[in-house]
Parts: sequence; C-alpha cells; structure tokens
Amino acid sequence: MAAERMADRQDGGRPEPPPRPLDAIDRDILQILHTDGRASIRSVAERVHVSRANAYARINRLIEDGVIRGFGARINHERAGQGASAYITLKIVQNTWRTVRDQLRTLPGASHIALVSGDFDVLLLVHTPDTRALRELVLTRLQSIPEVLSTRTLLVFEEDDLETEG
Repeated sequence: MAAERMADRQDGGRPEPPPRPLDAIDRDILQILHTDGRASIRSVAERVHVSRANAYARINRLIEDGVIRGFGARINHERAGQGASAYITLKIVQNTWRTVRDQLRTLPGASHIALVSGDFDVLLLVHTPDTRALRELVLTRLQSIPEVLSTRTLLVFEEDDLETEG
C-alpha cells in the first residue's frame, strides 16, 4: 500500500517522507487555518500563544510536509451559477483507476474524486449550471470513457458545507 501511494504521487513518484507527529499547537494552527485560510501569521501566532516567527516556521513546515495542501475559497456553487450538483458513482475496469482519475480531472465542474470500496469504485462530485449540462456530462463525457463500465447519478437537492461551521 505504501509503495502504491509513493508511485501515485503528483510530483513524479518521489517518495513522500513519513509524516511527522503533530503537537497541540500544530493542531490548533490547522484548525484556525481550516476555519479561516486568510488568517494572518500574526493572528495565528496570537491565538496559539507563540511568536510570529514560530507560527511562520510551523505553517511552512506543515506546507512542506504536505499536511497543508493549499489555501482556497469555499464557494456557494448555486450563487456562482452552478445550480445542479450531483454525486456520480462509477464502476470501472479493474486496475484503471489512474487512467480514469486523469480523465475525470478534466471534466468541467468536477469537484471531488475518490477511489472507494463497496458496490462501486469511484465517487465523483460535480457542479454544473443546470440539469441539461449534468445530463451532457454523464451521458456524453463520462459514459464515453472506455474504462467506465457503469454510472449512477445522485442529484443533490440541498447541501451544507460543514467546513464553514466553526
């Protein structure tokens, strides 16, 4: 499993160092940045009771270690013109995960892709302008991928982003 993870890295397969243990301050910093990715170093330092230099060094280490993968905005997809959201389950040909994943990444509106266990192989979250665009995505784009054996679409009626609740 570890060898598979190392071979699946985005940076050309270089081995990822083993994770360093996180202390209480690291976990507090992660919680602050998870809630507010725009928090200043000064604000973070004050809230976790360390110097700005210490907070800066810790955040940089968390980034270098791959604990923090990036910073971004949480989007209200409906207000952004993406009124139709769906989870799509896919059954795929065995041992084609990387090929399928690379193709799914190019889909317009693809938001989350996961290889899972159970009755299907892949769970895909998409946001599209409307149900017509969703239908096009499923029937034309997804089902034309040779490695995709079947799909099932679960339309999202309402969603709640738990990451925004502190």
